[in-house]
Amino acid sequence: MHPFVPLFKNPHLQTIVGRYSPRPSGMRRLPVEKKLYRTAPDVQVLVGAQRPAGAPLGDLVLVHGLEGSANAAYMRSLAACAVAVGYTAHRMNLRTCGGTERLAKTVYHGGLTGDLLAVVRALAAAGRAPLWLVGFSLGGNLVAKLAGELGEDARPLLAGVVAASASIDLEACAMRIAQPDNRLYELRFLVLMRARARAVWHSTAADLRGIRSVIEMDDRITAPHNGFSSALDYYRTQSANRFLERIQVPTLFITAKDDTFIPFRMYDHPAFRENPCLQLRATEYGGHLGFLAKGRPRLWLDHAIIEWIVEQSIPKFRPDIE
Repeated sequence: MHPFVPLFKNPHLQTIVGRYSPRPSGMRRLPVEKKLYRTAPDVQVLVGAQRPAGAPLGDLVLVHGLEGSANAAYMRSLAACAVAVGYTAHRMNLRTCGGTERLAKTVYHGGLTGDLLAVVRALAAAGRAPLWLVGFSLGGNLVAKLAGELGEDARPLLAGVVAASASIDLEACAMRIAQPDNRLYELRFLVLMRARARAVWHSTAADLRGIRSVIEMDDRITAPHNGFSSALDYYRTQSANRFLERIQVPTLFITAKDDTFIPFRMYDHPAFRENPCLQLRATEYGGHLGFLAKGRPRLWLDHAIIEWIVEQSIPKFRPDIE
């Protein structure tokens, strides 16, 4: 895997410029095939697939982060990178995301793996398995949690998992986002979360009055609507760090030690020392899903993910044992 030489050492510059800088998407030459998957009796999620010209080497399912969508910049550029080397990329919108609020009566949350599992099983039934899962931020928590929930049952379905800038401890991340240096990010999340609550749960102004943090939003809206007693109950039961020991497929975590949302201490977890299926690649710099590099490839994260997947896909030499 290529070493990461940061274009910026400031985590906020990495985070913001990484989000808004131009990225290749391959949209003109790689048409997106959109398909709805019914994941529950009253829920459909929208997935957009982009395919290489020839027979694919494999299939990736990409999962976005908090208040993102399949159209997020990091989703589009990774899909383009994957297709360029011969993989099919399925960009998944989480429940009610990507303009699909009308397709469900409930909103996604950080541990809701059922929709992802339904999509994976549908793709497996169509002969696409085993698949690679790639999750970003909150999506990283989801893909790692699902792999842990499945345990050995993941092997027929999943070739491997990548979790980038993953919020594997939801409580620690919510507390970090609430810090003053993240206030502008938190305000943006709150605007989007309030709008989704109004559109799907029909939350009123009175329901949302006084909510000034993501933690308060989760405590008053997200948790009770999803059967949790509080935000802490939601965070502590739905974090992937409770499931890491159970993961039985190759899983790569990529994170930056200076990530402004993801406290690096959460990766000091015994599973990273004890579970041989887990690999941790931690860079000194990179911000949150930034990883803009000096020189080529500029979008280091995309290439690091695809390079690892290709490496894992190559059959390992095993001498005959007599």
